[in-house]
Amino acid sequence: MITIREETFHDVDAREALLDACFGPARFQKTCERLREGRMPADGLSLVIDRDGEIIGTVRLWHISAGPNRAALMLGPIAIDPSVQSLGLGGKLMREALKRAVDLGHKAVLLVGDAPYYERFGFSTENTGSLWLPGPYERNRFLALELEAGALNDARGLVSATGDLEGKPDLTALVAAASQGVLGGLARTA
Repeated sequence: MITIREETFHDVDAREALLDACFGPARFQKTCERLREGRMPADGLSLVIDRDGEIIGTVRLWHISAGPNRAALMLGPIAIDPSVQSLGLGGKLMREALKRAVDLGHKAVLLVGDAPYYERFGFSTENTGSLWLPGPYERNRFLALELEAGALNDARGLVSATGDLEGKPDLTALVAAASQGVLGGLARTA
């Protein structure tokens, strides 16, 4: 059975393996990665496609500012396992992510991607002409979708990350857990 659901902590390794398979290590060099680094994705907008316990699709959306005081989301990455591409799963995942973004009250989504693919979901360069990203990107791949009409009217300036920072691990708690053998692979051996 195939379901789209919110990502859980247990999905992290599978998600990362899927992203590596789809994009390789170059994914960490992309400009949009600078907007995700050290940040938490938007609540309720980290989704996976689960096929009988196997993660075959993933998408995350992140809080950003589309210029000063202009809340928006940045979509990406979205990935579908190569063995099941061309089955329409990417489109289903995208539509579900956008529906949830609307339901949560978000007003606009930006991304960097192939215009011919994303145009079918309503994305275009129409509202990105006066915005720029913090690093290199191809202008014709910088796309936006207004979830609420007029949400990006007169948007201009640098796109910047605004989401919550990732929590840092408590080193003392990790050491204590390792010394008690609670964390596999970290316990001290004699």
